[in-house]
Amino acid sequence: MLNEMLQKDSSLSFEVFPPKKDDEFDNCFKVLDSLSELSPDFISVTYGAGGSRSKKTVEIASYIQNTLKIDAMAHMTCVGSNENDILTVANDLKKEGVSHVLALRGDKPRDMSEEQFAQRIFPHATDLIRFLNSNTSLDVSASCYPEKHPEAISIDSDIAFMKMKQDMGAKMFISQLFFDNADYYRFVERADRAGIVVPIVAGIMPITSAKQIGSTVTLAGSSVPKKLADICARYGESPEDMRQAGIAYAVDQIKDLRKCGMGHIHIYCMNKPKMTAEICRAL
Repeated sequence: MLNEMLQKDSSLSFEVFPPKKDDEFDNCFKVLDSLSELSPDFISVTYGAGGSRSKKTVEIASYIQNTLKIDAMAHMTCVGSNENDILTVANDLKKEGVSHVLALRGDKPRDMSEEQFAQRIFPHATDLIRFLNSNTSLDVSASCYPEKHPEAISIDSDIAFMKMKQDMGAKMFISQLFFDNADYYRFVERADRAGIVVPIVAGIMPITSAKQIGSTVTLAGSSVPKKLADICARYGESPEDMRQAGIAYAVDQIKDLRKCGMGHIHIYCMNKPKMTAEICRAL
């Protein structure tokens, strides 16, 4: 169980996402079957913009929990939802035996106007966490940002929100991806001084193609250290060399984190079981 995992010094977990097209679901379940062979402590499942794929998130989380017998964590965003929407998803998860969620605000959906965004029912993830802990029996975790949330005015204000999430009942944090462990260590030290006592899980995303730097990484607001930038410049035009170099970089990150006592690792595996297996073997 996830609650038992939190008592350990180390863990390994993965994140997957629902496919955009319904006819791709068979492959999604094959991906999960392959990931299950790596014996993760849990697998988290992302949520579509504005909850647009919430039923698919529930379906995949149920497969993880009930078929694969691995703890599932369902992401839940609130930016485009009202109270009934949230309760409906919470009840759907409960029926499937999924008891743990990652509570997020979520990005503004493309079809949401600025006026609608400004008047949303749940302005922040803290509002969702409060609502879930007051109205459901779900175990709630939250996100954190080693280099601060892109919209935060400072790292201190961002950590203050993190403390608020903990005070509202968040049982653990999963970090946004980062590529310089020094940034993460400084962040954990500041969180500790601010009174964060629940586990912080380090989010690691292997960069296996140079284009990820210009897409996923940019959206996440993560900085790219010179060492990783040099790898992309050197191997960016050679896909297999880039892939291997990116995996090696992620493995080095994880080994260093574990050496420094940061044993809880969450791999953003991008639905790539082969890559994930290579990382696990290297560890």
